Amino acid sequence: MPKQAQPLTDAKVRNAKPTGKTQKLFDGGGLYCEITPLPIGSKLWRMSYRFNGKANTLAFGVYPIVTLQEARERREEAKKLLANGQNPSDIKKAQKAAGKERAANSFEVAARLWLKWREGQVDESQIQRATARLEKDVFPWLGGKPIADIEPLDILSVLKRIDERGARYTVGKIRGEISMIFRFAINEGLVKNNPAKDLIIPPARGKHFAAITEPAKAGELLRAIEGFKGTFPVQCALRLAPMFFVRPGELRKAEWKDFDLDKREWKFTVTKTRVEHLVPLAKQAVSILRELHPLTGHGKYVFPGRDPKKPMSEAAVNAALRRMGYDTKTEITGHGFRAMARTILAEELHQKPEVIEHQLAHRVPDALGTAYNRTKFLKERKEMMQIWADYLDGLRQNSQHPTAPISPTNSAD
Repeated sequence: MPKQAQPLTDAKVRNAKPTGKTQKLFDGGGLYCEITPLPIGSKLWRMSYRFNGKANTLAFGVYPIVTLQEARERREEAKKLLANGQNPSDIKKAQKAAGKERAANSFEVAARLWLKWREGQVDESQIQRATARLEKDVFPWLGGKPIADIEPLDILSVLKRIDERGARYTVGKIRGEISMIFRFAINEGLVKNNPAKDLIIPPARGKHFAAITEPAKAGELLRAIEGFKGTFPVQCALRLAPMFFVRPGELRKAEWKDFDLDKREWKFTVTKTRVEHLVPLAKQAVSILRELHPLTGHGKYVFPGRDPKKPMSEAAVNAALRRMGYDTKTEITGHGFRAMARTILAEELHQKPEVIEHQLAHRVPDALGTAYNRTKFLKERKEMMQIWADYLDGLRQNSQHPTAPISPTNSAD
């Protein structure tokens, strides 16, 4: 059997002398005092442990500021976390991010653990925005409170403060994020209840993205895009944005590996809902992409930025629209192409709402309870996307809006 370490004594640690090499004095249970070589000769408390099969080391501080007894107490706290399936290193990092004044079981520590847990599950930009909201509007008031002591009225006070400055959309986002933090904390054994789940808040004033939905004005925009003098990738992105009507982030981060120009398909994962999506490519879209491929096809992104290893800037499309003379707050924004397509496809081209919603990658449960199916209505969507591209051509070529084409999708039975 392996030799068991004899428990340390304070005298043994105090009297240990540094040498020219690192020494380790073991106390048992993974705890040891590491004595660094001369000329520094510090005495550092460490704990070795394994989590998910990987070796980890936890630092407990410097002797004698941290005594032997305090180091042992911290070892026992770490062992409790491990017994509950938690990584002590992650807990310590969250505590450090929250600040030394935060209690180990504070709301901010739990929130930062939740943010870390979400990494790889959602787009990085979502985590950055959630972090910014919490740091600005929540942590100053709730961050230092023990999470188990937070009451519904504490949360309502935070939400009311945000609402009073007119940011009701942010109220809804933050209430949802606080609720998810508590649900995460319940799973981690930090709390028993979610005080945010039953809160009633005023409905958000819808966040409407500026959009052009009148055919004649859409035609003017399309002609302005055709005459835009910018880099070729941005030109192509502008020409494809109304044709694809995907979310701006999905367009700018489009990767060549996801396109099959021969099959006329673009498949990718929707960043907002994490579902697989398919965009049928009209003939016009394929033509634009084939024209762009010799320039950017050797790289990862269809629309690379100044650094070819990164996608086009988040602001590129809106900046181009402003250069063309459009106000992106009141007239049209990159996200507004979705509203343009949704409105005109329904009102002018009489396409079926469920086909439009599926092409927008919205979750629309059907009679069988299916929230979304990448290939549902695929035949109708392929027809609709070609009809839409042809219609956009007509808008661009004529000052009067063209006659709406009739397809098998909307013809009489």
